[in-house]
Amino acid sequence: MEHLDPSVIDWSRAQFALTALYHWIFVPLTLGLTFIVAIMESIYVKTGDEWWKKTTGFWMGLLAINFAIGVATGIIMEFEFGTNWSNYSWIVGDIFGAPLAIEGIMAFFMESTFFAVMFFGWDKVSKKAHLLSTWMVAIGSNLSALWILIANGWMQHPVGMHFNPDTARNEMTNFWELVFNPNAYSKFLHTISSGYVLASLFVIAVSSWYLLKRRDIKFARRSIIVAASFGLVVSLFNLTTGDDSARQAAINQPMKLAAMEGLYDGKAGASIVGFGILNPNKKPGDNLEEFKWKIEFPYALSLLSFHRFDAYIPGINQLVYGDKEHNVTSAAQKIAIGKQAVAALTAYKEAQKAGDTQAAAKARATFEKNSKYLGYGYLKDPLDVVPNVPVTFYAFHTMVIFGGWFILMFILILYFAMTNELKEKKWLLRAAVLTLPMGYIAQEAGWIVAEVGRQPWAIQDMLPVGMATSNITASPVMLTFWLFAALFTALLIAEVAIMTKQIKIGPEGEHHV
Repeated sequence: MEHLDPSVIDWSRAQFALTALYHWIFVPLTLGLTFIVAIMESIYVKTGDEWWKKTTGFWMGLLAINFAIGVATGIIMEFEFGTNWSNYSWIVGDIFGAPLAIEGIMAFFMESTFFAVMFFGWDKVSKKAHLLSTWMVAIGSNLSALWILIANGWMQHPVGMHFNPDTARNEMTNFWELVFNPNAYSKFLHTISSGYVLASLFVIAVSSWYLLKRRDIKFARRSIIVAASFGLVVSLFNLTTGDDSARQAAINQPMKLAAMEGLYDGKAGASIVGFGILNPNKKPGDNLEEFKWKIEFPYALSLLSFHRFDAYIPGINQLVYGDKEHNVTSAAQKIAIGKQAVAALTAYKEAQKAGDTQAAAKARATFEKNSKYLGYGYLKDPLDVVPNVPVTFYAFHTMVIFGGWFILMFILILYFAMTNELKEKKWLLRAAVLTLPMGYIAQEAGWIVAEVGRQPWAIQDMLPVGMATSNITASPVMLTFWLFAALFTALLIAEVAIMTKQIKIGPEGEHHV
């Protein structure tokens, strides 16, 4: 890592974070709105009511705007693997590239092909053929998410591969182990269900605005009933997938879990912090209190993580400094073993080059013995394994608290919509409109937890972020960072402006100021 410019690492991380966060403004709405549109069109085909066709067409138009801009940001993000993360692409491209290739060839191709039929095929194909295309767009967009999240899940919990010292690359040994990685499926289900929640919030917010304006009452009420019913079901499912995601973190990424809970000192029967204010002066290994104040639920963290009240949960201190009693290896030990692996790999390469087969065999045996902690060999300080605790903690708790409010709001909205009292509950309609930004904040917070919480790793325990960057200067990365920031902001403003205009026009096609 000494030969790398730290500013290149920082700017590359910043650029990818910028692209990912902007991209994720658009993706979850697409994931969920495709299914809501498919449900509405199914009602149209079943009933033959032209009013449902008009309703479907309105939401489909908003979906098309969001879909187009989301594709633009996603393409840029994939190019960044080659420009800013070429070492990453070289070291793990044989594995990471496979699900992304499948996503492009199978899922995105299917999604984009049927999207054309869905959007332009009204009255050009039969009702059932058009409905099929709508459902295929919904399935295709979610299949795209599946393969992308299989790739991301592998970064969080690498399986089905072996590091080849001859090529200095990780090579796939079991494709199906990669595909059925429990971390990947946990992440996939939690991500898509959270997208469904956001889409439900979007439909409810827009429809609530119509009710507040006393226009398009029938359209707004029925849209709300569909979205709130869908949203309540998927938000409850989102609870279970979130629990499984946290459990996967407890098993495979204990440092991330400790940061999520602000847990510095491990314990059996660990509590969950409902919310609290972290002590900003707290550092690993000191004697300061972890929190200024907190609300906690005793034993809940142990129960949810390992389904036992007395399960031991290591804290940041144990993961950094070790805990012999609970068989937790210290970061310093892992770094020492990793450095042996790095030295053995270097010796192996030199012996091969010199044609010394005996020395090469000995060096390879040493490498294989210590390769489990190869990634740690590129770290300098045991504290490097600690992510940004405040960012991870507050992002996680923001996501959880907002998620609880979403469930309550879905229940209230659905109840008053079914009893035909909703249009008189202006306080709830205003709350529904204001809740939409909270949905986007919760989405971004979830990805911040996932990605910041696993730092310093590009591949968990295998490849530090600093070793994954390209060997370039910081200047072009800085330039493109600001260019992308301007471009993405312009795209976001364009989307909001176009959607706002379409919403004001409304489902009846009449412009209202």
